Amino acid sequence: MAPKAVGPYSQAVIASNYIFCSGQIALNAVSGLIVPGGIIAQTRQVLENLKTILSASGVELNRVVKTEIYLTNMANFSAVNEVYSEYFNSEPLPARVTVEVSKLPKDSLLEISCVAYKK
Repeated sequence: MAPKAVGPYSQAVIASNYIFCSGQIALNAVSGLIVPGGIIAQTRQVLENLKTILSASGVELNRVVKTEIYLTNMANFSAVNEVYSEYFNSEPLPARVTVEVSKLPKDSLLEISCVAYKK
């Protein structure tokens, strides 16, 4: 189960053979709260949320073709990459954008969105 959207948007939209997943923050689906434990725990939660959303559409993470990562502190780049590489570790790796932003919803440390290809 993925957490509910925190605004007026869909968690994902299927258009033709693509699934566009909205940005996910580190919300626990049951409590609706940001998971404690810092950037590593939050990155893992975000990727689990994306994995759950994609799975509901019949797609695995290895079908992701692009991700966008928003960090509130670029100093967390290496830690995010460490966890990210556990989830995305087969070629071809997704294309990616990573940028630093000043603030994210619910004071999350990061947000990740993705686009996946569905055969």
